[in-house]
Amino acid sequence: MGDCVGALSGVWRYPVKSMMGEALGSSIVWERGLLGDRSYALLDGASGKIVSAKNPRKWPTLLRFSAVYTEPPFKAATAPVRITLPNGESVRSDQDDVDQRLSTCLEACVALKSQAPPGAELEEYWPDIENLAHREAVTDEAMPADTFFDCGSVHIISTATLRELAARWPEGRFEIRRFRPNLLIETDQEGFVENSWVGRTLSIGSEVRLLITGNTSRCVMTTLAQSGLPKDLSILRTAVQNNAGNVGVYASVSRTGTIRDGDRILIE
Repeated sequence: MGDCVGALSGVWRYPVKSMMGEALGSSIVWERGLLGDRSYALLDGASGKIVSAKNPRKWPTLLRFSAVYTEPPFKAATAPVRITLPNGESVRSDQDDVDQRLSTCLEACVALKSQAPPGAELEEYWPDIENLAHREAVTDEAMPADTFFDCGSVHIISTATLRELAARWPEGRFEIRRFRPNLLIETDQEGFVENSWVGRTLSIGSEVRLLITGNTSRCVMTTLAQSGLPKDLSILRTAVQNNAGNVGVYASVSRTGTIRDGDRILIE
């Protein structure tokens, strides 16, 4: 038995990479993370790279799209999704004209994919913030093989970290949707508590075990405007100045099962 660090208070999956996703009361966790998470992505027909809001200069409207499943997803096969466009119209992933409609909306040639191409990369824009690895530059970033993930398959944040960031920059709105985690852990601990979890195992409920593989280094996406939230470079600047740019942690799945809001979480 480990020590209790809190309880699960939010579960999200993002059916299409870089689009808004869906909140869940519970989820199956399989070998590749939350079932249905980042099962789709857009492929840029011009560059051959994965379309990502990490390059907002090229793809400024991606966070105005949202995607939800039309039926429960499966492990071995991808279920259809319904994508809501910025104008309020929607298109399904299994429609013949889905690529055409998305391309028209984005004013670029894109294709919706459910299988990552070999050697998939995305472009990342680095804003002009001191102590970032790059400043005012766009870099090519490799993605884990056969996935649409940036790094780890499960992304976790605690309420302690959100409170700590807000205390360091009270003018900022450090709302959870800026950081797009899969799991939010409600805890009464203080500070950047996830830093001490790296290399350890979280037990969620009676079934799921997650190995914490590393910190989540944040990017420009945390600063972007989205519904009800303004653009704010100080969100990322605060993380860089106070926690080396890290907000939350990544994890791999050690034991599969089902998680639910309210599940007790232990650390070993």
